[in-house]
This record gives sequence, structure tokens and C-alpha cells, in this order.
Amino acid sequence: MKKMLYLFLFILIVTIAIPAVGLFLTEEKTTEQKEEPSVDVVRSDSKETESVLLEDYVVGVVAAEMPATFEKEALKAQAVAARTFMLTQTLAGLKVTDTVNDQVFKDEEELRATWGTQFEENKQKIEEAAKETEGEVLVYNGEPITAAFFSSGNGKTENAEEYWQSSLPYLVSVESPWDEAAPNFKQDIVIPRVEVEDKLGVTLPKSGEAGTVIARTAGGRVGEIQISGKSFTGREIREALELPSADFDMFVKGENVVMMTKGYGHGIGMSQYGANGMAKEGKKYTDIMTHYYPGTSIESVENFFKK
Repeated sequence: MKKMLYLFLFILIVTIAIPAVGLFLTEEKTTEQKEEPSVDVVRSDSKETESVLLEDYVVGVVAAEMPATFEKEALKAQAVAARTFMLTQTLAGLKVTDTVNDQVFKDEEELRATWGTQFEENKQKIEEAAKETEGEVLVYNGEPITAAFFSSGNGKTENAEEYWQSSLPYLVSVESPWDEAAPNFKQDIVIPRVEVEDKLGVTLPKSGEAGTVIARTAGGRVGEIQISGKSFTGREIREALELPSADFDMFVKGENVVMMTKGYGHGIGMSQYGANGMAKEGKKYTDIMTHYYPGTSIESVENFFKK
């Protein structure tokens, strides 16, 4: 009987002890799990800084920066670019805003107002794109890149130094024929002649072509143009006249100046309409990244938050 009693007590102790050990191990493992990084975003309306979980931030940027109707692979490419841009800014000690100065970001309330009845469908699609690229960032020589992007080009992207005066080996001019499918590929911008003269400090002819293009960039945009004896870069004209692109031709027609433009945006990095065009052809987001950011590779964002 004593042996039976001892055996019973031994079994009872083991039965209680094993779950307890398992519980301890589970709790220890949970404690060791790393928390998801967060992003401090300066909101333009309130001027306050909000802490947003990284992947929620990526969803909010993709939703604000790229049409939800775009192909999944294009949305995934945008997710990687958005995550990378944020990482580069953060590591540089720069604040991240929710405007075009950095990346446009919208929270759930703002997206509900934007999408209306399409909210659930659109949100699910973009959340899937972010989830399927979770934690992925673009690097060059072991460092996160400046993942610039823009709406659509003129058929080519631009060398970084043509716009920012400093070169980057992964931001170079590449072909982007898919841009032609963009609704904003070609636009005629009409501006009063007196306004152009005032903003540029020039005197324009009464009619005909205004200015002589002296040089074009590797991406086909205006590199230098002379107007009434004054020299300007394409970027200077674009910014002064608020043009969609630095690829333009100028014509005076009576009291107006017609600016015939191609593309929308600075032209550096990934063309969003180009990415969508590649996705429609069956290309994966990794193909899109390789094309628009040549020489880069994908790594985990955790590698940089450890540093």
C-alpha cells in the first residue's frame, strides 16, 4: 500500500509540475518576443506627434499615396518603398510628417472618409500588401536607401543628381514605358502671360515658342532653358510655375502661356504608374524594385533597429 501511495503521490506531483513548467516557459518566451517598432508622425492638422505602429504606418502611407485599384504587386512595391523611406528618415534623426514633404499618411478615420463604402475592401487589399512584405526594406551596400517615388514619368525616370544635385547609384535613369497609360501623362497647363513674366522676371514674346532649351537631362526633362536672355533649370521653371513635370515646352498664345508637359512628379526612383504597368504584365514586386532601384536588395527592418 505504501508503494502504491508513493506512486500515486509521484504521479500527482509530476502532473502538476509539468504544466507549471510549460506555463513558465511560455511566459518567458512571450517576454522575449520583440515589440513591433513604432513611428513618430507629426500630424499636419494638429501639429502633434503621434506614435504609430510601423506596419499600421505603412498601410496608411500606401493607402494615401497609391490608388487602391492598383495591382497587388504594385501596392506591395509601394509598401516596401514606404517602409524604407521611413527607416531612412528615422535613422537620420529626422521627423516624419504626414505630408508630401515626406510621405502622405492617413489614419483609419481619414481613410473611411476618403473611401466611403469601399473602405473595408480597399483596406483589406492594402493590409494584405503590407503583410506580404512585412518588415522588408530596400538596402544598397548594407544601408537603407532613399526610396524616392513619384506618380508617373515621361517614359523615363531621372538621375538623382539632375534634380537634387547629388548622385545616388540606385537612383539612375531607367526606361519606364508604362507611364504612357497614366491619365496625367500629357497635360496642357494654361497660365496668364503676365503671371509667367512676373514669376520668372522675364519679358515674353507676343506669340510663338517661348524660350530655347539648351540641354535636356538623362531622363528627357529640361536641363537648361534660356528665356529672354535668362537661364533656368527645368526644376526652377517647374517649381516657379507649379508644373506637374520638368519635361515641358512653352508657347505663348495671346495673353496666355501654354505649358505642354509630360509626366507627374520629380521623376526620381519608382514611377507608381510604371509599377502598376509592370504588375499588369505579371511582374512581381521584387521585379519592380529591381527595375526602379537597380543594385538594391531586400533586408529586414529589424536589422537596423538593432543598431
